Amino acid sequence: MPKVLNPSESYTFSRYFDLPYTPEDILADLGCTLERTDRADLPYSTLDLPWITDFATSMSRRLQRVNTTTEQARREALIFPLIDQICDRLDYAINIEYAVTVSNWLKGSLDYYIPSPHSLLVIEAKQSDLTKGFTQLAVEMIALDRWIESDNPVLYGAVSTGEIWRFGSYDRTTHHIVEYLPLHPVPQALEFVTRTIVGILNSSPSRIGSSRMISS
Repeated sequence: MPKVLNPSESYTFSRYFDLPYTPEDILADLGCTLERTDRADLPYSTLDLPWITDFATSMSRRLQRVNTTTEQARREALIFPLIDQICDRLDYAINIEYAVTVSNWLKGSLDYYIPSPHSLLVIEAKQSDLTKGFTQLAVEMIALDRWIESDNPVLYGAVSTGEIWRFGSYDRTTHHIVEYLPLHPVPQALEFVTRTIVGILNSSPSRIGSSRMISS
């Protein structure tokens, strides 16, 4: 029997953000385990990315002139420009507000879903709360696992306030979520965030740096 989720109730992705239960209990009811770690074993690209310097300058100027007090403003001014910049060079589509319905416990819209060999899910943290935001991200990765047809054993996700990023992964075989605890501020850690996203999208870690070129 579920420990905290009510079998007779319906839960959207955004509702998980507001639940008062621990992430471990919520994910256990969804058949998954959670691990928090400070290790750094995320995919990371070593490709030549000469455009990062100019983009970092542009991001700094944007932070100075744009009021990012609302969730929509953070998504449009800070999160989308970065993933759009990357996906434009990698030639990947970006699905915005991508609707998914797996079950009464797994349904809603994904802020940004990027189909690729690994797939990447990016969500904006409501109220700038990365802890609760990660719980929502974890649930969305579980739903994405059951929604898409792919042989790749790992899905990746990121939760962001626009100015701070945190990454996670989902092992589809063991149903195990990993929350990578380090926080990455933008624009200070823009290169790390960018190279991590490129590494995730650019196939498996062993092939990073040898597949698609995005130096233009």
